[in-house]
Amino acid sequence: MTALRERLAGLRHDDRGQVAGIEVLPFGFLIFVVGVLLLANAWAVVDAKLAVTAAAREAARTYVEAPDESTAATSSHAAALDALTGQRGGETLDLRISVDGGFRRCALVTAQVRVDVPAVGLPFIGGFGRTFEVAATHSEIVDPYRSGLPGEADCG
Repeated sequence: MTALRERLAGLRHDDRGQVAGIEVLPFGFLIFVVGVLLLANAWAVVDAKLAVTAAAREAARTYVEAPDESTAATSSHAAALDALTGQRGGETLDLRISVDGGFRRCALVTAQVRVDVPAVGLPFIGGFGRTFEVAATHSEIVDPYRSGLPGEADCG
């Protein structure tokens, strides 16, 4: 019995079974946090690309369906802003619309939307750091057979 007790006492006092490398855990945690931030930033850029594509599409579609050129300009900007804020929240967008040959039948309308996405975006704090520019372009033609526009349909 005493031999067993001495053996167990000897096992308790040696270094076998100790965890080695515990000082590396903070570095592993740091690498994990940086990786999560990198993935969150990549997702923010993908999310912004989807939102900007939808905004460009809605701007072009609203422009070609408008009754006149002045209404088309204001309603397309409002449609792009609605599409963007519906997906991303309060963003400022840069919308540029170009129309080949003026507002007429068969005119090619191109809407280009740009948004700046911050490098790191945190909830309740906002974004900070370098920004990435995300842009999308969408083109449509004014319907050649629509009513309300003068002239003939000549899309050839």
